[in-house]
Amino acid sequence: MFIDTHVHLNADQYEHDVEEVIQRAIDAKVEKMIVVGFDTKTIDIAMELIERYSFIYGVIGWHPVDAVDCTEDDLQWIKELSAHPKVVGIGETGLDYYWDKSPKDIQQELFRKQIRLAKEVNLPIIIHNREATADVVRILQEENASEVGGIMHCYGGSVETAKQCIDMNFLISLGGPVTFKNARMPKMVATEIPLDKLLIETDAPYLAPHPYRGKRNEPSYIPLVAEEIARLKEISVEEVAKQTTENAMHLFRIV
Repeated sequence: MFIDTHVHLNADQYEHDVEEVIQRAIDAKVEKMIVVGFDTKTIDIAMELIERYSFIYGVIGWHPVDAVDCTEDDLQWIKELSAHPKVVGIGETGLDYYWDKSPKDIQQELFRKQIRLAKEVNLPIIIHNREATADVVRILQEENASEVGGIMHCYGGSVETAKQCIDMNFLISLGGPVTFKNARMPKMVATEIPLDKLLIETDAPYLAPHPYRGKRNEPSYIPLVAEEIARLKEISVEEVAKQTTENAMHLFRIV
């Protein structure tokens, strides 16, 4: 059995067939899915999904790309929703220096606020990082994010930075890119980071694994991620599935 620890079933790409997508995931032995809401619309849909399906859980927060749109009322709303028993994390939050919609200082301020919120409600933090590694690590250290820990989502950095994050109580989550032929860094991380520090995810509908690269991703493809990690570590897919599931259940406190 697998857990997809980061999926956007609340995305527009699934507007017309989300039930079929969920059924395909179940058929592929994906026993639990963590749906991530990152703005008003996607949080609303995430909350609907966790109410409708017993095996779907939610993570809610505000995406760094849209940091300029986030108000104090939005953060208060997220805090209130986080009391729901099936909300298991805060995020995705972090920094994104690739897109230029939100200035870096505003992103950093919102990132700090969401780390503090996560600590206040005692939930792990799901980190989005794009071209901002040094600042992400620095802010996590300065804000003592290790108190709650969390996930480095769709990790694409170095083994050395992964170890820094693990030292701060974060797990390293690998998605579709680990299956790409030219993905040197994710493959190195999959090889060198201990299995008890790894998670698997799809980030669907984005970043579909090989051989679906460039197409719409979905949670039923999570076994392809597990298979590549198993190949790189020279262990069985069953072992990858078992350990990453245990890691996710422990982090999210899912019984």
